[in-house]
Parts: sequence; C-alpha cells; structure tokens
Amino acid sequence: MIQPLAYIHPEAKIAQNVVIEPFAIIHKDVEINEGTWIGSHAVINEGARIGRDCKIYPGAVISSTPQDLKFKNEYTRTFIGDNTTIREYATISRGTEEHWKTEIGSDCLVMAYAHVAHDCRIGNHCILTNNVQMGGHVHMGDWAIIGGSSSVLQFTRIGAHAMISGGSLVRKDVPPFTKAAREPLSYVGINSIGLRRRGFDNDKINQVQEIYRYIYMRGLNNADALTQIELELPPSDERDEIVNFIRASERGIMRGPSSNGERE
Repeated sequence: MIQPLAYIHPEAKIAQNVVIEPFAIIHKDVEINEGTWIGSHAVINEGARIGRDCKIYPGAVISSTPQDLKFKNEYTRTFIGDNTTIREYATISRGTEEHWKTEIGSDCLVMAYAHVAHDCRIGNHCILTNNVQMGGHVHMGDWAIIGGSSSVLQFTRIGAHAMISGGSLVRKDVPPFTKAAREPLSYVGINSIGLRRRGFDNDKINQVQEIYRYIYMRGLNNADALTQIELELPPSDERDEIVNFIRASERGIMRGPSSNGERE
C-alpha cells in the first residue's frame, strides 16, 4: 500500500495497511497506525504520532518545527488521534519545552490551509474550518467549532461545544456551550442547535442558558455572577464546567452582547 515514489525513512513505523501515495515524505521517528491514508506531497516530520483511520490530504505538513524563536531543537512530538482528517495544505507544528507536544484529538476535522501552532491542545470532535490560524498554546475543548479565516491568539482557551463565527479575532477565552461572533468577539447566545444534535435535552439547555443570563445579562462582574450561580442554581456537570472554566481564565472571557468593554 506504499507507492514506490513515496519517501519513507527506514526508522519510521508504519502499520501494514497504511496507504501512502506517491511523493509523500515520511521522516524518521514517525508512527502511523492502521487504516490511515497519506496523500501525495504530504510531509510527516519527526515526532509525529498519527492514529488509526486518519486521512492526511495532499500538501499537509505535520509535526513541523515550531515557529517560536525560543525553540532550541528540543525533542518534542505531535499527537493526532484516531479518525481525524487533515485537509490540503494544513500545517501543524510540534511542541516546545513548554508542553513538549501538540495534540489533536480523535474524530476532528482540520480544513484546508488551517494552522495549528506549537503546544496547542485540541479535544475530540473539533472542527477548524478553512484558513483558521491558531497561535501557540491554545486549548480547545471537545466538540468546539471555529469558523473559517478566524485567528486565535496564543494561550487562548475555547470551551467545549463552543461555536465561533467565521472571520473572528479570538483574543479572549470563549466559555463552554456558547456562540461567539461580532468584533470585538462577543457572546451571542448558547450553541443550542449543536447541543441538541449531541443529545442534550431541553432541561439541560435551559439550565445552560440561565447560567449565562447570570454572567452576561444581570450587570454582575464575573466573581459575583459565579457566586450567585453556585448559590441559586442546582448543581450539574454543565454548571461546574462553566464555573470552573471562567474561574481558571487568565485572559478573561469574551464580552457580553451589550458590554462597553471586555470582561476580566
């Protein structure tokens, strides 16, 4: 299943039923698991660990040297989970000594021309649409979606099930279950359609919506809003996830729909 015009370093570890098309390049210290397809002219660099049943399309570059002036050629890696698709000319950098690895989970889709920088951690079932540009150390929760041509500032966090509009500049953390749009990036509601598709019932969706009323609609600062949420709303996994995400935010979260400034 490996075409003779592909280059495979003799130290690379390739499963028996991997397909590697002509002119693909696989460097040393690479592991590619069963059922994965590597398209023509894709380049898989040192430190890549690619899961089962992945698809790496032509021109994609995986585990490239970080675009970080502090990088001193330390040994780092890139992990890509099972059943993940990397489309044409997407680029994914390996980690630095800060985290030692870049991670993309399982069942993800990284569309054409997207860039995932060093030390990013992307969860499972995530989508990066065409030409998303992601700075280093970004953390993206499961089921999150970033619209096309968006730019994500380094060290930003994107919560699980969040959906970010195309063309966005993501400078602040985006809490879980939300929709984000406009400039500056703002809360525009919860991702109710996505949550229903993933099995959330109306009671859970309504509870998430009520939590964000406290955060964005009552004129409270974040600390007071979180305190009232814990005192007045019933505990749940979703409530705890939102509260913990906001409390851990170092950048502050995105502004509300009618805020005059970004929330800290």
